[in-house]
Amino acid sequence: MAIDIHKKKPILANNVGGLSGPAVKPVAVRMVYEVASVVKVPVIGMGGISSGEDAVEFMLAGASAVMVGTANFINPAACVDVMEGIKSYLEMYNHSSVYEIIGKLELN
Repeated sequence: MAIDIHKKKPILANNVGGLSGPAVKPVAVRMVYEVASVVKVPVIGMGGISSGEDAVEFMLAGASAVMVGTANFINPAACVDVMEGIKSYLEMYNHSSVYEIIGKLELN
């Protein structure tokens, strides 16, 4: 939450919010893992994705798709970079599709 101290009102129209990007990624990955492990519908991973490696983390945790948000403010080509990073990861480990990595996290 952010407050305009002069107007004594929240700065954001929704009153609360505003935390995004890398700060939320560890929590978001955990939540994707927890939700994907108990539902039978596709889960979309979002929160702090700015690279292909970030996207792969979410997919290994169970996300069927990912969304890039805040990274677009820093890098207008972020979505393309993320897609290319996913492709590089798949090629590196000889996977032919993202479906081969979704939910494949191996816990310790």
